[in-house]
Amino acid sequence: MPTKVPFKVIQSSSQDDRFSSKELETHAPTVNGWVSSRFCLYPQELVLKLNERVRIRKLQLLSHQYLIATKVEFFVGEGNRDSLGALHGSNFSRLGYVSLSDNEKTGYRARELKSVHVDCYGQFIKIILHKNYINRFNLFNQVGLVAINIIGENKDPHVQEKPQPVSSEYTDPAMWGLINRPDYISPMDDLAFDMYQDPEVGQIIRKLDAKKAEAVRQERYDHAKKLKQAVVDLQKVGERLGKYEVEKRRAVENEDYDLAKMKKVQMEEYRLKVYQQLQLHNLLDNKPTRPRNDPPPPQPRPPPREPDPPAPQPRTPPPPAPPVAQSYEERPIPTLRKQPAAAAPEPEPDFYAAAAAEPDEIQTTPREEEPEPMSEKNMREASAVIDVYGLPLVAGAYSKNWAHREDALLKVYKEMSEMGPDTPRDQCKSKLRAAIFLVQRSIKDKVFAVFSASLKLLKMILEDYIPQHKLGKADVTYCVDKTMPNLLAKTGDSAARQRVAALNYIQDMAQYKDVKATHQVPHHATQPFKLTIPSRLALSRVELVERLLKDLGLEKNSGLNVDNVMKFVVPALDHTAGEVRDAAVRVILDLYKAVGSPVRDYLPPDDQATRKKPLYKNIFDSFDRIDGKPTEAELKVQKQAAEKKKQEEIEQLQAQIAQLKDLQANIGKEDEEAGPSKDEGKEDQKSKPPTTHSKHRPPPREKSTLNAPSEAGDDVSSLMENMCIFCGERNEAFTEEGLDLHYWKNCPMLRRCQHCKQVVEIAGLTEHLLTECDQSDNFQQCPRCTEAIPKDEYDEHNRLKQCVVAKPEKVANHCPLCHQNIPPGEEGWKTHLMGKDGCKSNPRRVQALEKKGGGRSGPGIKGKAAAKSRQQAGSRVGVRGGKVGGKTPRGK
Repeated sequence: MPTKVPFKVIQSSSQDDRFSSKELETHAPTVNGWVSSRFCLYPQELVLKLNERVRIRKLQLLSHQYLIATKVEFFVGEGNRDSLGALHGSNFSRLGYVSLSDNEKTGYRARELKSVHVDCYGQFIKIILHKNYINRFNLFNQVGLVAINIIGENKDPHVQEKPQPVSSEYTDPAMWGLINRPDYISPMDDLAFDMYQDPEVGQIIRKLDAKKAEAVRQERYDHAKKLKQAVVDLQKVGERLGKYEVEKRRAVENEDYDLAKMKKVQMEEYRLKVYQQLQLHNLLDNKPTRPRNDPPPPQPRPPPREPDPPAPQPRTPPPPAPPVAQSYEERPIPTLRKQPAAAAPEPEPDFYAAAAAEPDEIQTTPREEEPEPMSEKNMREASAVIDVYGLPLVAGAYSKNWAHREDALLKVYKEMSEMGPDTPRDQCKSKLRAAIFLVQRSIKDKVFAVFSASLKLLKMILEDYIPQHKLGKADVTYCVDKTMPNLLAKTGDSAARQRVAALNYIQDMAQYKDVKATHQVPHHATQPFKLTIPSRLALSRVELVERLLKDLGLEKNSGLNVDNVMKFVVPALDHTAGEVRDAAVRVILDLYKAVGSPVRDYLPPDDQATRKKPLYKNIFDSFDRIDGKPTEAELKVQKQAAEKKKQEEIEQLQAQIAQLKDLQANIGKEDEEAGPSKDEGKEDQKSKPPTTHSKHRPPPREKSTLNAPSEAGDDVSSLMENMCIFCGERNEAFTEEGLDLHYWKNCPMLRRCQHCKQVVEIAGLTEHLLTECDQSDNFQQCPRCTEAIPKDEYDEHNRLKQCVVAKPEKVANHCPLCHQNIPPGEEGWKTHLMGKDGCKSNPRRVQALEKKGGGRSGPGIKGKAAAKSRQQAGSRVGVRGGKVGGKTPRGK
């Protein structure tokens, strides 16, 4: 079984005059440990020599609180006992290294204990310490170790280990294997035990622990239980005596001899009192009152005999009877020992006053009225609270019985409520911090009654206790910082009642007067969470932010703003649970209703690639509905309807033109057949009234009927002739070739695309660059100004946010040349691109104004004729742009 191995420090690279390396050979609360010399060279080495070659199972080191090495390496070696020079070089094998914390979080007050489990053989240990951490206390770049501990066993790997025989006093192999575990390391050999225990008490504890193991081996469980309790009590005593010893030594260093004498007397009195209470000499000198008759080796079992019927007897224990040998199978079951018919166990030596009675009497006492003793770990953890509220109350808070835990919180509630306003401020603060420690622990309790009591106590502290005693903002912040993490974790509890109670309490706490001023609740609530947390907890976190946003709003003193809410909720959109994503979307929409477009800055750009994701498509569609704009789907439906209507108009116009052409062709044939010219026909008709109708000429009534559409076709043709249907300019030079040249160079409503060289309408330039242009993949639409921005300039453009925000189409148009908002409709485009005070970035505008005196502007074509003419004009020169009836300006 591994035990503590003594060692000697035989070599060190350097050492401070006040902190010798020999200090590492002793373990006690008052040791100072080893410290390297000032401004030493790194790495520093320590070589330890064990008394003999052992199997090393565990290495421990206790670092200095602020003279901390960044890394510590361990080596093991065989070496030559007589030659120190043989300890270097290849005789050492590297075991590994550990990294130490910089200790900044503890304020350089705690010392870090590192334990390394190894399995190797050797007689020498070499420890290499690397460069120190830099802090304000380590002025001379030193490193230090307070203690080193080696745990091992004396085993030779070359000799085959014989199985250890089972103790002659106990023959149960299963129980023997449980007691005599080969890899068991006693807590008494741990470095933490010696460094916080009084040396004398530590030796007594080790003896009692050995006695306890012996009692278990002999099945004297009552005696083992008393020894166990004595060990627990002595550990507390040893820690207190160790603390007194440190205080006495500090007083001697400060030459305060009165205090040192007082501490010495206090230690002696306390030690004597404890020894008397524990009856220590009886426990250490105790011997079995009589030899036990151990069961013989296994033999054939005799036929079972029926037990005698139990006779009624009083609760007082009978006098001790001589022991009777029993086989292993006939021993009473432990649960039956509490029954009246069970045989009384053999008497044990006195320990406590109550121990003189039999176990039956001890068990019948109502132990539920008092909580069970606290463990050593819990005592250390709650030492500050014990100093304030006392051990019985804190033991109740740590009890396994939920009723004790609840009563402890209610007692604290009552005690703090009854404190008067004249209580000293320091006492009020100590009570507050101790109570918050208990609340912080009780919030995690699974019993709803204990959890409710903790919330009740916390509410009283925040609403009544702090204002009554006029404590500061720092105390409110301390209370919220300590309890909020556990409250947030409780919102993901599997029990719905506790989950809802935690959510409601946090919502109420955020509106407490003193708490609201600190902004701590929104600060903790909006901390982003990892996507790996359970969906129930993630949903509760998002719902909590949603509630706080509705209750507190985005006021200046609410603690919530667009930045912290969006940074919290945007990562939640990637959570695997759909209900979490839905809740996050609700928060984003609520925020957008309150502040508008700033929310878009935290989301991906509103482009086609992003809208391919259904989640973001729904978010941006909801934004459009909030802004009063049609959604993308609605725009698509409107576009399809407009295109369908446009196609119908084109088809109707084509049908009318075809009909007009047919009528003109028929009339032309009739004129040729009639012979005389149209003028002569008219003169003949005037001179000679027609009496009969020619066979090949239609009657006058039919002619007038057919001439009506012919005249309409002539009107359309005359309007379209020699006129630009984009800017409305009329010019005799506007033949088919002349119009092409005009579109290509002069029309102020058009321009050539710099990327694909096509002629496009200025009103549809943005749409062309995003969808039709050969280089459309290199552009991205800005959600603010709606213009097409090159992708390599988009990030800078979006970061500066200096572009003019585009207004809805019904309110204003947005010019892609001068980047300004202009009046809506087609008249707005025409005025801006052709007017005297129009677009300064349109070079063709000046040419159009100069030509205005020389050329003629026609009234333009409207309706179906305009649509048809634009289509024909666009097909000749490759004009691309907006829709007819949309942004495309019409001639007048």
